Amino acid sequence: MAGLLLTRPRAAAEQFAADLDAQTRAGLIVIVAPLIETCRTGPVGTGSCGRDVIFSSANAVRYAAAPLSDQQAYCVGQRTVEAARAFGWQADYCGQDADGLIATLTDAPPMRPLVHMHGTHTRGNIAARLRAAGMDCDEQVIYDQPTLSYNKDARLLIDAQVSLIVPLFSPRTAAQFVKLAPYLADLYLIALSSAVAGPLKGLNCKDLRICKAPTGDNMQDLVRDAAVALARVEGGSSAQ
Repeated sequence: MAGLLLTRPRAAAEQFAADLDAQTRAGLIVIVAPLIETCRTGPVGTGSCGRDVIFSSANAVRYAAAPLSDQQAYCVGQRTVEAARAFGWQADYCGQDADGLIATLTDAPPMRPLVHMHGTHTRGNIAARLRAAGMDCDEQVIYDQPTLSYNKDARLLIDAQVSLIVPLFSPRTAAQFVKLAPYLADLYLIALSSAVAGPLKGLNCKDLRICKAPTGDNMQDLVRDAAVALARVEGGSSAQ
């Protein structure tokens, strides 16, 4: 049975595992070993002063203040939209990445000023690009994303696997994963995007695949495909 190594913050990793179809999940040894965590950097993020809010991740939603009655949230990714709505925001889906958000807001500029609430480490230069397009867009750092190492128990479990499927969701997590090499298992790596795949290129692995689109559904599909392929190989080996 192959291992599935999940390196996202614990809540996100556990949700990803829960979202896998039952057959795929039953055929994998799930190892949750976060290589990144999130923590508040200071006061609760607020989008007051008449500004609507941009969320480029569901993490930012968690660290933002509750919305005012008339506040709008413009979101990257469907998961972020769902998280924002769960916290009471009037949330719109504006694309699956920063480029999609920029295109959406440029085509239909919001009526009110904006503030992009994000972590210490962010990509896409959203606020600067919107300002360059003529919009009033501030930004506010409301959480940090420090990297982690494997604890002893996780490392032992990782090293006990013959094969590991490893979905990776951010360039920083991918870089930390590489930093903690070597790995004893055969690695089947799945990157959310080309940017995430970048740090993995020099790592010895059996396979590296990149999602066609940076979505959780695409990642789930590739994990399922990898699990099916490994089960077929293991079944063939057993038959011999």
